[in-house]
Amino acid sequence: MSATTDTMTPPRRPRTARRGPLLMLAAAFWLSSCAPLPPAATPQPEAAAGLRLIGEAVLPHGLDYGGTTVGGLSGIDYDAAGDRYVLISDDRSDHQPARFYTARIRYDAASLEPPVLTGTAALRQPSGRPYAPARAAEDGVDVPDAEAVRWLPGGQALLWTTEGDHARGFDPALREARADGSFVRELPLPAHLGFSREPGRGARNNATLEGLAITPDGRTAWVAMEGPLRQDGPVATPASGGAPVRFTALDIASGRALRQIAYQPDAVPLASPVPGGHTNNGVAEILADGPDHLLVLERSYSLGAGTSLRLYRIDTRAGSDTLALDRLAPGNHRPAPKVLVANLATLGLRRLDNVEGMTWGPPLPGGARVLVFVSDNNFSRMQITQLFAAEYREPPPTASASASAP
Repeated sequence: MSATTDTMTPPRRPRTARRGPLLMLAAAFWLSSCAPLPPAATPQPEAAAGLRLIGEAVLPHGLDYGGTTVGGLSGIDYDAAGDRYVLISDDRSDHQPARFYTARIRYDAASLEPPVLTGTAALRQPSGRPYAPARAAEDGVDVPDAEAVRWLPGGQALLWTTEGDHARGFDPALREARADGSFVRELPLPAHLGFSREPGRGARNNATLEGLAITPDGRTAWVAMEGPLRQDGPVATPASGGAPVRFTALDIASGRALRQIAYQPDAVPLASPVPGGHTNNGVAEILADGPDHLLVLERSYSLGAGTSLRLYRIDTRAGSDTLALDRLAPGNHRPAPKVLVANLATLGLRRLDNVEGMTWGPPLPGGARVLVFVSDNNFSRMQITQLFAAEYREPPPTASASASAP
């Protein structure tokens, strides 16, 4: 396996905006979308030293590995015990059965080596069979839409999320699998995170369990919704951040929900130049930064204007517990304050694409921590499978919180 260097080809919408008839209209605006993105419209705390790019690499489109098509990489995690990464694909078994890969990724303070895939395994149902595609779906079995993955301590098992199979009535789920992909269990989730037949309630299709984090002690998993529940309010627009999204803490051993906090996304940073053009903004990934903090990756897309990516840090103790709240409304909760770590448009990447996964990698020799990111190419020739590493520096202590209750 080898990586290619990126060429400046126009970015394409993230997975949350499916390809559609506006694609040809958007082509007229590709040149403008290649320009560096400006900061978000809302003033943010200064944190220019938050990330420093180490290096980037792009996997070839349509890369074949182990008889599978490499693409749709929506989550990544590092196992220090085995010195290996896991990357999960959001292929809904259309190309090959739902699966993940293992890889070796090496870097130093100034460069990133081409990543090397080392294995692949199909995710499996309780019956032991791989998941079937929608065209051959089995009765009583969902077609998963895998979005996030984390190793459990020791690297013998992992947790992964699926956004659900909305068309067939299967809710989002958090599952445990062994390192060979075999099914272990499904952890229970609060009922309000699922879909609902009642108008104006429940999760929005394709805006569910996008983020997953595990605390350093390996006892608690945080799952993050990409967008707000319908009863909590509207999605983000260029004029507003919309309603807050819910992050839920679960005890991994029992599956019991421990608490939940609200997170307020930004307004869409860039308006679409296409009349009526699609825009969105939501949570693409979360990652534990110590026992009480999460890094939150917000990803936005505007038709004809491109992708925007911003990394925030939140204190999970600072937000009020929303687990028992049927509906989030102004005044009945306190969102977790957030501090900007970096606008990824300022990193110096050759291209800003649909980044959906991030993990801590091994520290640099001097002890500096490193984040490794991966983008989901949606199996499209107009997008790329990009991996990059960046040195992480905590925001300065004077940085102020940038979120307030809606």
